[in-house]
Formats: sequence, structure tokens, C-alpha cells
Amino acid sequence: MNVGVFLNYKGLGSNLLHLSYCHEIAKKYGPVKIITLCGNLDQALEDDPNIEEVILIKKNKKISDIPSISISLKKLLLDKIFIFYPSPRLFLASKLAGIKKIYNYPLFKKKNLHLIEAAKKFTCESLKINFCPTETKFFVNNKKIINSKKYFKEDNYNIIIGAGSSGPDTRWGEKNFSSLINKLNEVGNYYFYIQSGPEQKEISKNIIEKVKKKNCMDLSRMNIREIIPILYLCDMYVGNDSFSHHVTSQCNKPSIVMLLNTPKAYSDYSINQHRIIPDNAKIEDMDHSSKYKADSISVEKVLNKIIELKN
Repeated sequence: MNVGVFLNYKGLGSNLLHLSYCHEIAKKYGPVKIITLCGNLDQALEDDPNIEEVILIKKNKKISDIPSISISLKKLLLDKIFIFYPSPRLFLASKLAGIKKIYNYPLFKKKNLHLIEAAKKFTCESLKINFCPTETKFFVNNKKIINSKKYFKEDNYNIIIGAGSSGPDTRWGEKNFSSLINKLNEVGNYYFYIQSGPEQKEISKNIIEKVKKKNCMDLSRMNIREIIPILYLCDMYVGNDSFSHHVTSQCNKPSIVMLLNTPKAYSDYSINQHRIIPDNAKIEDMDHSSKYKADSISVEKVLNKIIELKN
């Protein structure tokens, strides 16, 4: 059975939070082909036996993109496709590609779409099952894990610092991260891996410059393929809502996520996700318009949560 899963999201994190549903589909039909708008999802999932291939679609914004999407889908010779998005364009492109069975979200119902609840309901209904887990196992090649162990010392507690994110109003801030690291260094034996995107190298640099102890490694120059095994080997994630916590939480590591203006859905699916929000906020009301300031979450609050989970 040749089965495709269309994840209509550009962000790596948004794609990875759908991994459990891809696995559930693969459980029934065998390894699936993922079609995505995310340029580096292939690196993240290249070790996953449930994923046959990751195909990049560069354009899906206009009606005029439908023919090119249809041509790309037709080349895949799919028997079935599962579209995790309420997109008339993708439905029509799939029809034109001659795919016999198309499963898709209810069309024209994008407003107030809860990514986790919608994906779980869609998967259960499409596969005719009563239950679908919202988190799964993240696969990393053992050779990569062994090669990355050179960055680790057994006597350290290793923390990924997720300092980067898609927008400045979702970031906890360089000053807060460096202060947190300095305070942790006063009470324990830690090592920190500062993760920010290649275009956000200054964030990592500024944090490391303010850390008194030389126990930080900058991951900003690494690609996703290189970062994944480091995430797998770490003891904890602490940071913004970024792709890294979607990996660490599904590698069964405690993942502390600071939410400033991110909907709770992005960290609403794993028992390993521990959210910290501003004192005066209600998590049910948080979304992309919240725009809380970075200092609305204190360093002490994050520090106490780290120590609580570590012990």
C-alpha cells in the first residue's frame, strides 16, 4: 500500500508534533511518505523506520499552485493520502493527481484549529480506531548517538537551552537564559548546549559571553542531522517553544517550555512537557496575540522547576 501523509506546515516543530499520527497510519499500512512544506524535516526523520520518504512541496499558498502540487503528488503513485489540514487546494490537487482515497480535515474550518485535538480526532476517524496516542518514540540512529557522545561527560547534568524560536516575541531572552545558567552553575555540575537557528547565531553568542563558567556549547552552526542525537542524549530541555522540545519530549526527557505568546496546543501532548507561563496568565487564553514580555516569567521560577524535575 502506497500511502502519503500531507503535513501542511513550514515549521519543524509543527511537523514533529504530528509524528505520532504518522506512526499510527504506518502501523496499519506500512511506512508512509510524508509530504511537507518544511525544508529540513527529512533530516529529522531520516532514521525513522515508519517513514519511507519525506517530500518537500515549496509552494502551497495560491490557487495557481494546485497544478504543480498535483503533478508532484501524481509522481508518488499514492493509493491513499491523509491531509492534516483543512485545505481545499490540497484536496483538489489530490483529486487531480488521481489518488483513489483521500482523507482530509473538514474543509474551510481553519479557525480555532487545535492542532493536537484535530489531529487525534482525524486519525481515529480515518483509521476507525478508538484511541490514538499523542506522543511516540523518536528514532535516532545508534551510530549518530555514539558519535555524539564525545560532547558529553557522565558527571554533568546536560541541559539543552532552546534560546531560539520563530519570532522575537516568543523568546524568553538572552539575559534571562544567561542569568539562569549562572545561577545553576552555583548549585550543581551542569553543561549547557545552546540551541538557536543558523540565522540566530548572535543569540547563542550573547548568552555564552555572559556565562561566567566555560561550560556551554553553541549548536547554532550545526544542521538538524547533527543536533538530533545531542537532543537525544541530553538530560533535559529548557527553553522557548522551538522544534527541540518536540524531539526531547518524545525521547522521554523532561522538557520545560516557556510560553509567552504561543498557544498551549504546541506543548499539549506529552507527559514530558512542563510549561511555565506568566504568573497573571491563564494557559487556556494564551495564543499568538498574548505578547507577554520576557520578564513576565522570572528566572527563579524556571530555576525552581529545573531543580524540582532534576531531583
